[in-house]
Parts: sequence; structure tokens; C-alpha cells
Amino acid sequence: MKPIVTSIALAVSLAFAAAAQAQQVNEHKVKKAEHERIEAQAKADKKKCDTLKANAKDICMAEAKGKEKVAKAELDAKDDKDQAKAQKHVREAKAEAAYDVAAQKCDDQKGEAKDACIKQAKVERDRAKGAAEKAADAKHDQPRAATGGTAPATPEKPKKY
Repeated sequence: MKPIVTSIALAVSLAFAAAAQAQQVNEHKVKKAEHERIEAQAKADKKKCDTLKANAKDICMAEAKGKEKVAKAELDAKDDKDQAKAQKHVREAKAEAAYDVAAQKCDDQKGEAKDACIKQAKVERDRAKGAAEKAADAKHDQPRAATGGTAPATPEKPKKY
């Protein structure tokens, strides 16, 4: 009787292991397909830029590259266990992409206007990165408070007798 029970238990555990393995392989295929789709879209976006000239082409390429970086960061963020860190990475990718496009747009200007434009783009990028950092820190601190973490100690009031 015991060998039959053991055989059944072994068969059930093998079935679950096989199902888990199949799911893992399927998830990998889906992620790979999504990654290939992002690269194909980026290639198409960059190809559209070929018809443009001078700085307009540079702006278009910066937009295409930024879109690709953001899409890849978002794809990576889907599977990341640390969602706060993953979302920070996505926000930083968006900030860098916006900066790259803004810097290319600044190239149309000359002299002090160009310098001011680039400085403003850097300020906006740094502000967005700072906001991403604050949001990630807030999300990291949030679970501790929700799970009953320790609060800062408050001094006891002296007792009056």
C-alpha cells in the first residue's frame, strides 16, 4: 500500500514541476518576443528619421532611441521583484530620453540662448530624477510602516506623583 501512495505522490509532484517549468519557459518566450517587438519598432522609428536632414534628423533619432530605452525599462520593470527600484529606473529612463531630445532641440539655437536651453534641459532632467528617487524611497519606506515596523521613539513624559 505504501509504494502506491509514494508513487502517486511522486507522480503528482512531477506533474506540478513540469507545469512550473513549462510556465517559466513560456514566460521567457513572451518576454523575448516583446523585446524583439520593441527592437523592431525602434528600427522602424529610426528608419523614418532617414528622410529628414540636419538637426531634425538628430531630434528624430533621439526620440526613437529614447522611446526604445523607455520601452525596454518598462519591460524589465514588469518582472522585477523590487518594483520601487524598477519604477525608479523607468522614470530615470524617461528623464534621460526627454533630456536627449531637449538637448538636440537646443542645437537649433546659438550662443547664450543655446547654453540657457541646455542648462534648462539639465535642470528638468535632474528634477525628474530627483522625483524618481523620492518616489522610490517613499515606496521602500512604506512597507515597513505597513508591516508594523518601529516608529521613532517619543520621550516619555515624567510622571507626577
